[in-house]
Amino acid sequence: MLILCLALLGWIYSAFGQATFKIDGFSKQYYGKVYFSDTTEITSEGWVEVYDRVTEKKLIHVDADELSFNLHDGELKADIAEIPYGEHSVLLYKDYNFDGKKDFAIMDGFNSCYHGPSFQIYLASKNGFVYSDSFTRLAQDYCGMFSVDHENEIISTMVKSGCCWHQFSNYIVKNNEPKLISSYTVDGQNDPIYIERTKEWDGKKMVETVSTSIELESENIKEYFKFHVDKVNKDIILYYNINDRMLYYAITNDKGNVELYYPVDSPYKSPDFRYDKTNGKVSFKNKDAYYTIYDKAGNIGIDITFKGKTHHWKGNSKSRRGSIGKLLKAKLDNVVYR
Repeated sequence: MLILCLALLGWIYSAFGQATFKIDGFSKQYYGKVYFSDTTEITSEGWVEVYDRVTEKKLIHVDADELSFNLHDGELKADIAEIPYGEHSVLLYKDYNFDGKKDFAIMDGFNSCYHGPSFQIYLASKNGFVYSDSFTRLAQDYCGMFSVDHENEIISTMVKSGCCWHQFSNYIVKNNEPKLISSYTVDGQNDPIYIERTKEWDGKKMVETVSTSIELESENIKEYFKFHVDKVNKDIILYYNINDRMLYYAITNDKGNVELYYPVDSPYKSPDFRYDKTNGKVSFKNKDAYYTIYDKAGNIGIDITFKGKTHHWKGNSKSRRGSIGKLLKAKLDNVVYR
């Protein structure tokens, strides 16, 4: 009676926590089997196999160091792929190389980033299904299974590191191999500074563009002082980072891209900024240039001395946000107070 009930639920046999399931309904030509060594655990070792329905010949066998399963009406289903972090079937039957023939992605564990599902890819050929190392890497080295856009014939991957670094990549298939055509990386590990890198294939080589921006609404910014310089169409920014109790300077252009960010390196062996409270001035030196930002009696601006010549950039008072005095009430580690 127990065996009959298990069979009705799609189980071939179960004993001492072990179980073998039949996976069916995804193809008229093929069916699958999956073995779990211990169904009492959330994940367990096992294997996944693919069979020819007519000949009963085993076509593919993949050992897995870790498998999990979700039953749907008592059965294991194929072709569920909630990318990147949701439910994934142990067996996916899709066309991955855009040749009009469906291929197999077989789960071999949770070896992708952040313990995500990983797969081995077998491409359909005249001689059966052939393991593809290059397609498999796309299903191992990133976060979960790659996504497939059949209409535009694009494969996409995503990988991340922590909360603040993500990379998204797109591939076409050329000579039955995935070829990278673009990638977009956003790096916010130095919040509130965000670096965006875009690489695109121009037909001959990958062309990279980089932009850097500052997020003034970041929770890491305690206070900031900002104003616009109409003469050069740039914003001047001083801000206080609550994480390291440091003062920072940034200048952004009309597109919001950071053109200069100071200081860049840490840890700091000596103070980088000098604050003259009486005159409302903050000054610092960067390579061959000397900068003085002032905020006194309604006047705001910045003086930049380079190679003996001083450039006076007067700030637009209507663009003012915050003040130097309020910003530097806190005793910051890289500021000399006078």
